[in-house]
Amino acid sequence: MPSQILSRPLATSSRPTSRRPLRRRRAARHAFTLLELLLVLAILVVLGGIVAVNVVGTGQAANVDATKTQLKMLKSNIAIYQLRINGLPETLEQLRDGPSDADKKAKWVAPIMTEIPKDAWGNEIEYSVNGNSYEIRSAGMDGQKSTEDDIVVSS
Repeated sequence: MPSQILSRPLATSSRPTSRRPLRRRRAARHAFTLLELLLVLAILVVLGGIVAVNVVGTGQAANVDATKTQLKMLKSNIAIYQLRINGLPETLEQLRDGPSDADKKAKWVAPIMTEIPKDAWGNEIEYSVNGNSYEIRSAGMDGQKSTEDDIVVSS
């Protein structure tokens, strides 16, 4: 009899005890931990900050370039006015409306510009005449006159 008992496998030995904890570990790994989610979120915030700084800087540089181009265009239109009328306009509106002086009005053929542009930030462009020279000025990004960010073209 003792040999029969030993030849038969025990009921507890047919099932390994180490399998059950493995199933629990696998089931727990189907989701992300809070730490993993926070780490991914922190990385996305840092990357978003870098992108935002670069995009905003590019937009401001584009506004400066656009305003410089507008001021150079105005300078060319003032040169055309000088050739036609033989003098500088007193205001930028005279590029559209013609000179206010009756003698110069006789030389006026057609408007040089249909409308007076604003700078890229929506501010009025300043024009001042001093003898035979002039200055065209944009107040720049801050919109305040005579600050560091002003964009100036002069003759």
